[in-house]
Amino acid sequence: MGMKHFRPITPSLRNMTVSTFDEITKKTPEKSLLTTKKKNAGRNSYGRITVRHQGGGNRQKYRLVDFKRRKDNMTATVLGIEYDPNRSANIALIEYEDGTKSYILAPIGLKDGDKVVSGDKADIKPGNCMKIESIPVGTMIHNIELNPGQGGKLVRAAGQEAQLMAKEGKYAHVRLPSGEMRLIMAVCRATIGTVGNSDHENVKLGKAGRTRHLGKRPEVRGSVMNPNDHPHGGGEGRAPVGHAGPMTPWGKPALGYKTRKKNKLSNKFIVKRRK
Repeated sequence: MGMKHFRPITPSLRNMTVSTFDEITKKTPEKSLLTTKKKNAGRNSYGRITVRHQGGGNRQKYRLVDFKRRKDNMTATVLGIEYDPNRSANIALIEYEDGTKSYILAPIGLKDGDKVVSGDKADIKPGNCMKIESIPVGTMIHNIELNPGQGGKLVRAAGQEAQLMAKEGKYAHVRLPSGEMRLIMAVCRATIGTVGNSDHENVKLGKAGRTRHLGKRPEVRGSVMNPNDHPHGGGEGRAPVGHAGPMTPWGKPALGYKTRKKNKLSNKFIVKRRK
């Protein structure tokens, strides 16, 4: 998928790029697989803002994507590749032999008319889903389960891929895109291939309006706030931070401070930490 550039007839167009959407073959979503998406603008049940800088944005319908892929040994045909406003990856509409339609994440190389199947007897080709114990070592995978039957949780963003490094007993060694090496149960499922729409990271928004379309509200620098609002605030003129390093609005270090719990249960499954 390529990128479209614009003639700089306005300042915002000078650096703005958009995707050409070459992979998209189906313009309208499947109505039976749509559901409403409620907006709360970062507010909790009391109406108080608990997550800042959220609100507004274009209206969206949520696409019901099948991350579990439980219809084993039933071939499905790809009807089209669609845009999904709720994620960076594109999605593929598939139809099983019994007439059931479903959405899956569209890996690189998947085209209209291709056949995909789930189950341990499936071929090793993009879009097919099976247990990790049935996948050869060295294969690139995505949409990986953390617990059997839970549905894919890992490696679902555009252009991402993990690699199956080894299989030992009931666990498999998987290298995640972050560089972390992790033990995952071999009976968990994963999908073959790399998630599509890899050019998503090259999109430049170019102007503030496109950020607002995504539902992001403006951020204010801490250095222009008052001292009671932010640790960086106060002072005459442009004052320095006044601390050993940058801090969050709540006084925690903003750079390099590890927030992962020391006694987290899943720590024992991490063989090598991410960079």
